Parts: sequence; C-alpha cells; structure tokens
Amino acid sequence: GRRRREAAEEEELEETPQEKKLRLAKQYLEELRQLGEAFRPAAGTLQKSGDQLGYPCAWGRILGSPAHILLFLQVQPPDPARIRVLRGHQLPVTCLVISPDDRFIFSASKDGSLIKCKWEVDSGKRLCVVPGGKKGSEERHMGHASHVLCMAISSDGKYLATGDRNKLIMIWDAATCKRLHIFPGHHDAVSGLSFRKGTHQLYSASHDRCVKVWDVAENAYVETLFGHQDIITGLDSLSRECCVTAGGRDGTVRLWKIPEESQLVFSGHQGSIDCIQLINEEHMVSGADDGSVALWGLTKKKPLALARQAHGEQDAHGLQQPYWISAVAALRNSDLLATGSHSGSVKLWKCGEGFRKLEHLLDIPLVGFVNSLKFSAAGDFLVAGIGQEHRLGRWWRIKEARNSICIIPLKQKSTASSPESPGSS
Repeated sequence: GRRRREAAEEEELEETPQEKKLRLAKQYLEELRQLGEAFRPAAGTLQKSGDQLGYPCAWGRILGSPAHILLFLQVQPPDPARIRVLRGHQLPVTCLVISPDDRFIFSASKDGSLIKCKWEVDSGKRLCVVPGGKKGSEERHMGHASHVLCMAISSDGKYLATGDRNKLIMIWDAATCKRLHIFPGHHDAVSGLSFRKGTHQLYSASHDRCVKVWDVAENAYVETLFGHQDIITGLDSLSRECCVTAGGRDGTVRLWKIPEESQLVFSGHQGSIDCIQLINEEHMVSGADDGSVALWGLTKKKPLALARQAHGEQDAHGLQQPYWISAVAALRNSDLLATGSHSGSVKLWKCGEGFRKLEHLLDIPLVGFVNSLKFSAAGDFLVAGIGQEHRLGRWWRIKEARNSICIIPLKQKSTASSPESPGSS
C-alpha cells in the first residue's frame, strides 16, 4: 500500500502545469456533458488567434491559452472519388503551402522549367507558373535554377519564400508571383523555411547545418545559429520567437530560442529525422526514415508518444525495411495529424490522452512518394504533394505514381466531448 501511495504522489509531482490544466479541462467538459450543456465552437473559430477565439470564458480560464484547445475531431474517411488531382508538374512535387485564407495552393517541383505554380483551390485552375533557368542565370531569370526543396508563406498572405538546392532563398509577392528579392548566405541546399506567425521574420534551415534569421520586409539578414551535427532536413515555427528543426542523421530535434540564442535538444528516433511540424505552441510531431512518428512536448526531452513502423514494412532487396516517413502535418491547435510515406496511403492520427498517445484513425489511399502535406486552416481539406521519387533523392521510382497535387476533402463533426466519451476519435 505504501509503495502504491508513493508512486501516486510521485506521479502527481511530475504533472506539469499544462497537464494539470488539461486534466481540469477534461473534468470541466465531463461536468458540462453531464449537465447536458452542448458546447460547440462557432464556425470559423479555427482561423482566429489570441483572445478572439470566442470560447466560453470558463474554458479559456481553465486552459490558460488557446494553444491547449483540443477539438477531438471526428473525421470520416474521404470518398476516393472526391479527391481532386491537379496535374502540371512534370517532375516530383517537392513542397507546397496553402494561403492563409485557404483559397490558393503554391507548389514546387524538381522540374527546372516549372519551378513554382499557384493554383486556385475551388476551381483547380493553375493561375501562374514561374519558369526556371540554367544554374547561374537566377539574376536574369525570374525563377530558381535548381530543385526547390521548401517554401513558406507569411501569415498575412503577403510574402512567399522558396529555398533551393543551389543555396538560394527567393522572396515573392504571393498575389502577383513577382520576385522581390534573393537572399544568398547559406553554404549548402536550403531545406526548411518558416515565417514567424504575425510577422515578416523568416527562419531558414540548410544542409550547411545552420539556422538563419531574416527580416523580409527590410530585405535584411539578422543572424545565424549553429548546433546541428548533420544536415537540417526541416524547420517550423509559430507565434513565439523560436523555431524547431529536424537534424537528419544527428538524431536530434531542436528548439531554438532566438532572443536567448539557446537551444533545447530532443532525441528519440533511431533513423534520419526527415520532417517536423509544430502542432501548437507546446507540442510537435516528427517523422524519420526508420518508419517512426514521434509526438513531443516542448518541455520533455524524450517523445511523449512514438509510433514505430507507422506505415508498415516494405520488402527491399529481400530485406524487410520500414517505409520512410517523408511528410508530417498537423491541423494547428487541434489533435489531428497526417503522415505520408510511399506505402500507398496517407495516414490520419489523433493525439490522445492529452498528447500522450498516437491513435491511428484511418488511411487515405494515394500512390507515390508523399513529399509534402498541409491541412487547410479551417481543417476541411488536406493537400498532398506527390512524386514518383522522394523529394531529396532518387533511391526508388514508383512508375505508376503521378507527379501531382492531391486535394483531399475532410468531412468532420467538430464536437467538444471528453476523450473518454464513446465514439470520439
């Protein structure tokens, strides 16, 4: 009895303030449910930020910050016939972003002549194409002269940034597709870009192992941060003055605190960490070539949850190997995640038990390498960038795949229910 009591006390001691808030929030939701008070967020609240979220004051008081609001989304499997396929890129799509108003998709590929496209979501029309050129002709040409590996759009939808294998970052006017500026400075391929939410501050990551900070509105370089021991493969940021990066074969995920010029190091994957995204200001998700998907809390150095061989195994030259995780996406400030590989499907996951568990929800059949995944801000569709090859190399080729952008509609019922209630997923 004494040992059990001590274990319970120890567990209580280990509870972080966030976990306590979450526990109290669940308690509150359960009481609401028992009282029969149906609480539903107003339509469109997902896009709003800060205190304009429009949730009842008691909810906000318990949770302290909108970042902890969970939606317990019930997602129905999409009808494969309703998945729209946008064709236009001749070579594998490497990256894509959705405009903050969910009206446009920007995409890029390995194709030298068709570097960047802008698509209208409703009609599926291609609105503008920026042609590329030969290496060294970037100043004369409008476009990149090598594979584009990453892109980012500012939260006001004004600026688009693209990064290529040739060490360059280009800044574009998102409305007109006109190029505004080129940032040189990295010493190797630019592999990750993200605008800090609510600002025109841009973070970039590179195979040169550095993170750089830029002020896009002023066309200015700000600073460089060092720490990774191998190429950086991905980067993300939200409102805080910090960013997170995936360090490939150095086996670490890092959180960079920009003003303090300090970093936190997280480890938990066995293979090369190839992709990363923040879920909210407290949690992130990453994927690796050992097939694992990890869910992290920014206050703990080890994963809160780890799904090994998340996309199963493949037979490669007589050896059983896990399918690499090539893309991860999170519907911001919710409990819904998506992961991509070349296993023939995109998988949707729920972060259960206060972000302590990864629960597989459903599979969406898609053939090819899923090189990029993004949820719309409203959460009503998911976009996948598909290629016959992996965005970073030519290890395999899936001939039957189509180099394309797939728009996957997500039917869902947004219900505030406690995670223990029947039927919530």
